[in-house]
Amino acid sequence: MMESLISASKINKSHGDLHVLRNISIDIKRGEIVSITGASGAGKSTLLHILGTLDRADSGKLFIDNTDVLKLVDKKLSAFRNQKIGFVFQMHHLLPEFTALENICIPSFIAGVKKQEAEEKALGLLEILKLRDRVDHKPSQLSGGEQQRVAIARALINNPVMVLADEPSGNLDSKNAYELHQLFLSLREQFHQTFVIVTHNSELARISDRVLDMKDGQIIHS
Repeated sequence: MMESLISASKINKSHGDLHVLRNISIDIKRGEIVSITGASGAGKSTLLHILGTLDRADSGKLFIDNTDVLKLVDKKLSAFRNQKIGFVFQMHHLLPEFTALENICIPSFIAGVKKQEAEEKALGLLEILKLRDRVDHKPSQLSGGEQQRVAIARALINNPVMVLADEPSGNLDSKNAYELHQLFLSLREQFHQTFVIVTHNSELARISDRVLDMKDGQIIHS
């Protein structure tokens, strides 16, 4: 039986009078690929940001990798996020002045990893993601699909316990979106990686182990 990696209980979040999340409780196992679906405004991205510790819940409990993250002070929470969680967004958020290799290494540098060690790990990821010949290319010299794979390598560089992705195929054409979906499956097999993915893409939802469908700040189907 797979071990629980994320355990959220009765998570609530409001913005002013708007109750964005209502008593959300979920349990995600190590090595699972879980998609979160629902209409715009359902609370998907807010939930992902709370699971990723980018935002704090107003109430409830959240354990990630056996750590009670809602009790961590800001500095410890930032270190936990850097070491344990990788992020992939629809807009790749690559720094335009840096090469693919440099962009991938940034989370490792933040974690205090030595330059040579970080670069060796980044080169290995570029090899796995079939981008070895794009090491010195800047984002403007890469296709949309290549930029997204660089973003995934950056998410993986610190060996996170999970990768959170917000509409990762939203800006990709159908071919690149399909390749991205297959890449998630491959990375799960290679690294036993856990993925939690917010998506409108029905094909991506279909390859997931589970789909959590949200409406009005609640999970209505899982």
